[in-house]
Amino acid sequence: MSAPAAKVSKKELTSNQNEALETSEKEQQEAIERIDEVQSEIDKLNEQASAEILKVEQNYNQLRQPFFQKRSEWIAKIPDFWVTTLVSHPQMSSLLGEEDEEALHHLTRIEVIEFEDVKSGYRIDFYFDENPYFENKVISKEFHLEEGGDLASKATEIHWKSGKDLTRRPNQILIKGGRKRFLEEPDSFFTWFSDHIDAGADELGEVIKDDIWLNPLQYYLISDLDNEEVIGEDGDEEEAFEESDGDGEASEEGNNGEGNEVEDRGENTGQND
Repeated sequence: MSAPAAKVSKKELTSNQNEALETSEKEQQEAIERIDEVQSEIDKLNEQASAEILKVEQNYNQLRQPFFQKRSEWIAKIPDFWVTTLVSHPQMSSLLGEEDEEALHHLTRIEVIEFEDVKSGYRIDFYFDENPYFENKVISKEFHLEEGGDLASKATEIHWKSGKDLTRRPNQILIKGGRKRFLEEPDSFFTWFSDHIDAGADELGEVIKDDIWLNPLQYYLISDLDNEEVIGEDGDEEEAFEESDGDGEASEEGNNGEGNEVEDRGENTGQND
């Protein structure tokens, strides 16, 4: 017979459980410390990568400048290039009223200037010819990082000509009981220049910098495609109309032919009688 198993006291069992728990907690604590050390190394690499990426961005930003300049020179040869481009852009078009478009017909050039430290901000310059709306030759809006790291903006003050301030015009006038009442002022693209409430949420600046400025031609050509489609539809309608006229003439000729044949038959019948 085998020897009976030694009995383990309750005190010893509790002690063993406590030791196992302490060992597990130590292992977990050590694992956490090691994870933190590894994470610190990863963070260092991420910071190094950000610095290297920034250098690359700055380098390529300089390399792009001559091409942007050359592109602007060619764009200057196309009348209304920029207003056509802005009106054709899906997000911009929703912000442009009729008078905004009239004012933007005098827009000759757009330039986006990224600061030397790309992360610190950028400026968008709009160049205008002499126009009936404002005195400015250049209107700019700038986005920059403040010391606290928050994004802020500032812009050129627009010097509107008398009665031409597009940001202060009433939407319409209602005449009721012999009295005139001005309704709420309409939104205008030009109100964007004076809006500095939340620069970090300014999507329009990002759209112009990262989309329109990088490839304006794709939006300019949308207008040409739309015009071609309209011309094509008009041509189809004219062709259908001409075919319809042709069928009508053929039908009339057919009816006239049948009528003559009936008359001929009548005459022949009379002669036979």
